[in-house]
Amino acid sequence: MKPGIDFPGVGVGLAILKDGKLLLYKRMRPPEVGYWNIVGGKVDVLERSDIAAKREAEEETGLSIGNIEFVSVTEQIVEADRQHWVSLLYKTDDITGEAQLTEPDKLSDFGWFALDDLPEPLSAFTKAILPFLR
Repeated sequence: MKPGIDFPGVGVGLAILKDGKLLLYKRMRPPEVGYWNIVGGKVDVLERSDIAAKREAEEETGLSIGNIEFVSVTEQIVEADRQHWVSLLYKTDDITGEAQLTEPDKLSDFGWFALDDLPEPLSAFTKAILPFLR
């Protein structure tokens, strides 16, 4: 049984901001292959969602994440990939280090983008958090 596929999964997303720019990564795995996305992933059993958001972000970026702020909950049903996620969204600008491509088997590219000049296509997850970043 797989979360998000066999039953709704619980996920987290973290919008990382630096100098007014948002860090996005390009996905190589479903859901939304080829879409630009904030960092995130699934919440493990007995793991608090804020801890999961920091853990996923640090694994995917190589950054050290400080304080994060909860902003919203989103529900994504991606029919094309037959996936269903309920995700808690957070944001932060409390980071140290330089962003890297630490999971090249999952993510193909990354960059810092101005909020008014974001790449396409954007994941549903990313679109859901944008109103809380402007």
